[in-house]
Amino acid sequence: MANGTLLDIFYKGGPLMYPIFLCSILAFAIFFERVWTYWGIQRGATSLTLEIETLVRKNHVVEALAICRSRRTMMSSIFVVALNAAGLPRDQVKTLVEEVGSRHSASLDRYLGLLGTIATISPLLGLLGTVLGMIRAFTQLSIEGVGSPATLGGGISEALITTATGLAVAIPTILLHKYLTSRSDSLTNKVEIYAMQMVDLVSAEQNIS
Repeated sequence: MANGTLLDIFYKGGPLMYPIFLCSILAFAIFFERVWTYWGIQRGATSLTLEIETLVRKNHVVEALAICRSRRTMMSSIFVVALNAAGLPRDQVKTLVEEVGSRHSASLDRYLGLLGTIATISPLLGLLGTVLGMIRAFTQLSIEGVGSPATLGGGISEALITTATGLAVAIPTILLHKYLTSRSDSLTNKVEIYAMQMVDLVSAEQNIS
């Protein structure tokens, strides 16, 4: 019964319910993809950092470099640059690491712009549905004249449903966007910390060759 009621409401909302529904599906798909990606990057970065730092402290730079090259991750790419620059002054190593790190950190914000766009257009689609519903209602009124409330009911119902649905999609999407932005910033900071630790280990000041 509940499913039938929801479907009835969906259909009564008019054609703009379809793009609003698509926006909701896309928003949640982006959220789960980003959460899974961030979790994988964080877990991989932590374990790789521990492994590579242990090898570097034992002066096994060549072995550490081979391990990093065998893994295609953000952290391994940064470590490859740092390890290749082992023995150079710290400022030079840091510059090289920051260059590659800035390129990779941009990938953390992938799809977040799209998620923000969904949060913006969802209520606008609902508002458009409101306008179209009212146009429909007053068009019927102009044709049929003043009559029972049923004359305006269909158009007004469509207007209210699309407005409510657009807001129902936009509000959680805004919250998801804020959460993912916070996670992205936190992960960027953590990667920077790991990268600078490696810079300190391989720089000339540490006498690693």
